Amino acid sequence: MTAILGILVVVCCVAGGYWVAGGKFGVLLQPAEILVIGGAALGSLLIASTKTTLSLLLSHLGDVFSGKHYGRDDYLEVLSLLARLLIKIRREGLASVENDIEHPESSAIFSTHRRIRDDSQVVRFICDTFRVYLVTGEPAEIEGIMHADMESMHTLASLPAHNISKVAESLPGLGIVAAVLGVVLTMQKITAPPDELGHSIGAALVGTFLGVLMCYGFVGPMATKLENRSQEREAFFGVIRATISGTAHGATPMIALEFGRRSVPDFYRPTFEEMERMIRG
Repeated sequence: MTAILGILVVVCCVAGGYWVAGGKFGVLLQPAEILVIGGAALGSLLIASTKTTLSLLLSHLGDVFSGKHYGRDDYLEVLSLLARLLIKIRREGLASVENDIEHPESSAIFSTHRRIRDDSQVVRFICDTFRVYLVTGEPAEIEGIMHADMESMHTLASLPAHNISKVAESLPGLGIVAAVLGVVLTMQKITAPPDELGHSIGAALVGTFLGVLMCYGFVGPMATKLENRSQEREAFFGVIRATISGTAHGATPMIALEFGRRSVPDFYRPTFEEMERMIRG
């Protein structure tokens, strides 16, 4: 929703300023310039992308306009799920959660946490880590495995933002290409009346205008939005890592969960009392 609002603000302010200055919108409507810039940008993206990076980009493009984000409820829910697992381990032993992590789709613990259950990547991260925990109790090994997994996920999640950012960087240059083509066409009309020449030169300059506007007004911010989403997701996984790491070092469930709570970004961090009520509940 904020992305759509931002696009409207950019369009209205740019168009409004142009209108206030007495500009005529008909001059800005240059389908040929749009075709050159847009087509060249799409072509350069296809040249630079592999099948994997292109599919990742297409699958994450909707995140630009999605209002989904990690909030206080999401962090409380993952802490609640981890609390139930850790308390069960504390009471019944480590082997008691084996069925939960092997079959999370039928686990009573996972089934009551819809936000977590529906995110296969989060479920896989939790279950795979506890599988390792069942095999080895070495904190360094568990931390190393979680770090490697998170690094791999972050690398893949950052590829769409990287690719879109590269497209944004190319847009001003492609705008110049469109402008130069417009100048070439203008030179063919060098003997035309001044009014016709002025219109042709104005149309050529629209290419530069569109390239710069698309770069800094739309495509560049889209890349930044995807990068922010990637960092938010990494922070969410960081809470899981901190909690399990605390457990691996021998902390009680309450202290391990406190490690996780302190890893939550301050803006969304639940209070100690909220977490305590959640655990008791």
